[in-house]
Amino acid sequence: MSAPGVCLNIIKERQESNGVGTLSNPKKFLDQDYELLHQYCLIRKRRYVDDMFPPDNSSVGENLLQPEDLAKVEWRRPTDLVSNPQLIVDGVSRFDFAQGVVGNCWFLAAVGALTFQRHIMQKVFPVEQSFQKDYAGIFHFRFWRFGKWVDVVIDDKLPTINGQLIFVRPQSPKTPQSPRIPEFWPALLEKAYAKVCGSYEDMKYGWVSEALKDFTGGVHMTLCPQNENPQILWDLIHRAARADSLMGCGTPGNAAFNTQQNNGLVEGHAYTVTGVTMVTSNGNQVQLVRLLNPWGHTEWSGSWSDGSQTWMTVSEEERKNYTNFVNDGEFWMSMEDFCKCFCQLDICNYSPAFLDGSPESHWILSMYDGRWLAGSTAGGCMDCENTFWTNPRFPVKITDINRACEPIPKTAPNILVSLMQKPDKRNRRLTRKLHLGFSIFKRTPEMKDSRRVSTDSSISTSNLVYSTKVMFDSREITEYVRLEPGEYIIIPYTFQPNKTASFILTLCSKTETHTGEPFMVLSSEGKVLRQISDHYQEINAEQLQRFLNENCFGGGVQSTGGFSLDACQSIVAMMDLSVTGTLNALELSELLKKIDLYKDIFFHVDNDRDGILSLIELRHAVEATGFRISDNLLKLTTLRFADSTGRITLERFICLALRLSCMSEIFRKLADRKYMHLKEHEWLHLTMYS
Repeated sequence: MSAPGVCLNIIKERQESNGVGTLSNPKKFLDQDYELLHQYCLIRKRRYVDDMFPPDNSSVGENLLQPEDLAKVEWRRPTDLVSNPQLIVDGVSRFDFAQGVVGNCWFLAAVGALTFQRHIMQKVFPVEQSFQKDYAGIFHFRFWRFGKWVDVVIDDKLPTINGQLIFVRPQSPKTPQSPRIPEFWPALLEKAYAKVCGSYEDMKYGWVSEALKDFTGGVHMTLCPQNENPQILWDLIHRAARADSLMGCGTPGNAAFNTQQNNGLVEGHAYTVTGVTMVTSNGNQVQLVRLLNPWGHTEWSGSWSDGSQTWMTVSEEERKNYTNFVNDGEFWMSMEDFCKCFCQLDICNYSPAFLDGSPESHWILSMYDGRWLAGSTAGGCMDCENTFWTNPRFPVKITDINRACEPIPKTAPNILVSLMQKPDKRNRRLTRKLHLGFSIFKRTPEMKDSRRVSTDSSISTSNLVYSTKVMFDSREITEYVRLEPGEYIIIPYTFQPNKTASFILTLCSKTETHTGEPFMVLSSEGKVLRQISDHYQEINAEQLQRFLNENCFGGGVQSTGGFSLDACQSIVAMMDLSVTGTLNALELSELLKKIDLYKDIFFHVDNDRDGILSLIELRHAVEATGFRISDNLLKLTTLRFADSTGRITLERFICLALRLSCMSEIFRKLADRKYMHLKEHEWLHLTMYS
């Protein structure tokens, strides 16, 4: 039995206090320890095979390839594909790879940006890995995933058809005179990211911002070039490039078709921003942006493209410095054309200094975890007047800005707000992306006492400072806003109410930003509504009571009384891994499996078939679940779970067995050998909800 969610939260807090999840101490993804596994393989002289991301069709995905192609897939190591495989030759380059059959141009566009920043690349791909020294068929990579750095272990078996890699592959040489040694770092990096996404199929379609964020864990912002002033946008891109930012962009259109337009660009496609410069054309300054198509071919054919006559209007020196005229997927275009042709620009950097060019030390980053809970703290957008005010609230105090940190002009934005939805499932393609938004209100005296306010009267549009204009169903939204010194309330929300989901709220400001503990406001009756999102298939204690009493007793509820509401509330607390007060489909499925097991045990040891366990039968039943208990514990168990006449009926035995399994698992997770040490708040959390 898995430990309940409250216990898992305690473990998480302890890990965080020990620095687990930082870049220097990343969390082990799926609890796989690279160093231990690597040493084990070396000692045993084996090559590693990853059973958590096995080299079979489940890791490819069901619908990515045609059935006849999927049947041809062979997983082969680089050592089986070439005689002398190399990870990296003469450093990483954006020309080392080309996209395969997965529609993951968004990921590869981010990889192209990553190749320019060696210091970031070394954090994502730890050094001292190779196919020569201490090779054991095992590698590891590091990604930032929803607030934590994780270390991801993979084997080096790669999917091939007829001996050729079917996903990302080494770039082919352009001429026979320039042979290219195949490098396997892109294929292994793609496999590691496919593992955290769930499969290769889970990498199909996405936004370049996702991978940029996962490579850096840094500050990210998204802009629409078509809606921006070209000069202001150029200034931002230029600052971002000087600050070694990772940048990518995308064209409008249907990503499922990737139709090539007359100008050479591909619809619904992601590109890497690989450079910016300014040239003199016929005596005038022209701003240029250099882009890379991750396909490794198919380029822009308009002005400033390879072979364009506009290059004849610049000096020979500039033409020599900036032109290559090879169909390698990289090309130049003017800033004006860039703003017309691209609908999204993503910029990501460890530091937000690129926003206004100020020193990195002037910025302060704060990150907070939160959760919308259907029927409680998931109030929907501002149009949902009756429930909006139930959304989580984050009180924020902005202090005076140091003059040296003041943006220019003084009315410019000074705080970057990011709202990121956490996934509810491991497989990326199955994760439901909600339309996200947030509002910022000036905090009034009434709102400062809003923990005791029973209505929404404390929130008024007259206090509204900022609200998301257009809500997108993306993983993260960011807004760069201006807040004067004072106290505010930030309210994150989803478009529709009653959508359960977790989120991360990040504030990056040029002032010391004091954020109080988030809180929820109860309705006038002081009751939390118990509504369920059908999409999530969640079930609360009352619904669980009806379900169990209708399905678990075969008409015997009248004689035993069935599961009480109190018992079902206790069961939900024990099985609730996400601490939502409800059970999702997986948690309910696990519960039903245990109930079936305990029913079989109950009827097996109930020798006289009277539906009641005697003390001796109870001992046998408990031992059948895998526990040996003392006479004293058996006595206490009977006192706690028997009815007023001392009877242990089926539903009471199920509750007993679940409790015994749950508490044993809690001890196993939290104990240091024979003893378990708890802080007061940890003890209270466990006793109140488990």
